[in-house]
Amino acid sequence: QLQLVESGGGLVQPGGSLRLSCAASGFTSDYYVIGWFRQAPGKEREGVSCISKRDGRTYYADSVKGRFTISRDNAKNTVYLQMNSLKPEDTATYYCAARRGRNVVLTTSAYDLWGQGTQVTVSS
Repeated sequence: QLQLVESGGGLVQPGGSLRLSCAASGFTSDYYVIGWFRQAPGKEREGVSCISKRDGRTYYADSVKGRFTISRDNAKNTVYLQMNSLKPEDTATYYCAARRGRNVVLTTSAYDLWGQGTQVTVSS
């Protein structure tokens, strides 16, 4: 069974940066795409970015384009989300998720396995 563990969340001032990590263990070869999602209190979970483990294709939500960068280290079975120019509206619990399908999509229902999440708070 694949397991996903997020880390790197915290409190940061507006305009600051954080790097989230998603470490995978278990049957990592069964999953082709890793995505980052976020959920703010009272709101639905939304896709942020995703990456193909095989060829590195990426996809970003419009709200984070130019500010967030997703990357992977297949040797470490880890996916990163570098978040720059953070805004208060980026405050949420961030989750990583794994998808067996090969297309880079940010539909929540397309993902098969989820981590427990890490809190990101952007506030002065």
